[in-house]
Amino acid sequence: MSTAKKEYKRITVKSLVDMKANGEKISMLTAYDFTMARILDNAGIDVLLVGDSASNVMAGHETTLPITLDQMIYHASSVVRGIDRCLVVVDLPFGSYQSDPKEALRSAIRIMKESGAHSIKLEGGKEIKESIKRILNAGIPVMGHLGLTPQSIYKFGTYTVRAKEEEEAEKLMEDAMMLERLGCFAVVLEKVPAKLAKKVAEAISIPVIGIGAGNGVDGQVLVTHDMLGMTHEFNPRFLRRYLDLYNEMTGAFTSYIKDVKSSDFPNESEQY
Repeated sequence: MSTAKKEYKRITVKSLVDMKANGEKISMLTAYDFTMARILDNAGIDVLLVGDSASNVMAGHETTLPITLDQMIYHASSVVRGIDRCLVVVDLPFGSYQSDPKEALRSAIRIMKESGAHSIKLEGGKEIKESIKRILNAGIPVMGHLGLTPQSIYKFGTYTVRAKEEEEAEKLMEDAMMLERLGCFAVVLEKVPAKLAKKVAEAISIPVIGIGAGNGVDGQVLVTHDMLGMTHEFNPRFLRRYLDLYNEMTGAFTSYIKDVKSSDFPNESEQY
């Protein structure tokens, strides 16, 4: 399998399928605002996920459940204005698709029309099959999400690794194959055993993006605030911190406060 990297002027859902076929890993991170999206896009990220994790890192909620469809559209619109190259995927928030396929389609259409995003993501397998079918039939690209599904946290009761037992592992594989058959362009696997994730990635032709799912998948996603070290109290095994921005930013803020208090800022060259 070739690992030569192709240059993409614009990443599309087809680009991701081509990347998998060519053996090129897919890079994906979260973004919730214009400035971060601009930086990430310029850095060459393949996919930006406007995740419902905004509920945690932007709004301070304990779970992803409180964020609304209007709020997701606001964040997605901000991100879309900041990018030129990458693919933007937007989470359908809790309550906007689970109970009624028609409501799911309305929610997806609102995101696509009002934010300008390129695709949507939703959590679950066969239990939301009809919602996925209806959205796909409308021509909206869908990314699936299996394994640990944070919107179901009160059902699971914990953020522990999923599909360690044979029955759940078999269901996950069946759901992944179903998502491919329905026409999803990719699927996220969150916090599942690495061997199972690799098996899933080898069994389906669409890209499998992992978070806490090992290196045998087709790409990786992390929450940007986590990998930058801004959320210093969050320490899962799968997280690699590329910066320690919590301490660096604290140091910068402390210096600014000190300089203002001492009248050192602004100096003569910093005024008109």
